[in-house]
Amino acid sequence: QLQASGGGLVQAGGSLRLSCAASGSTFSGYAVSWFRQAPGKERDFVAGIRWNGGHTYYEDSVRGRFTLSRDIAKNTIYLQMDSLKLEDTAAYYCAASSRIITSTIRVPSSYAYWGQGTQVTVSS
Repeated sequence: QLQASGGGLVQAGGSLRLSCAASGSTFSGYAVSWFRQAPGKERDFVAGIRWNGGHTYYEDSVRGRFTLSRDIAKNTIYLQMDSLKLEDTAAYYCAASSRIITSTIRVPSSYAYWGQGTQVTVSS
């Protein structure tokens, strides 16, 4: 199971850190990604990381503002979100899969495991 946390209400320009922890298992061999979904919109890729090796991938609109990291001891992925914008408002979901290839890391259907959403609301 994936446990997502860290969402909240923040003013534009502020920061939040989301966490995604694996409960009862390890992320070893997995790719773990964050997706977000605003009301009435599709679920979109935000950022992903390969647990083994730590290679990261970012959606263009968040590159340079969001940073993925992992804590191997805690088996947890962090998404540090800085310089938040109004358009970052969405429910954020973490997802994991052991069968991701680079060309599919941005595709929601590629992921077998999903955490519950955590709401991020950016206000003006």
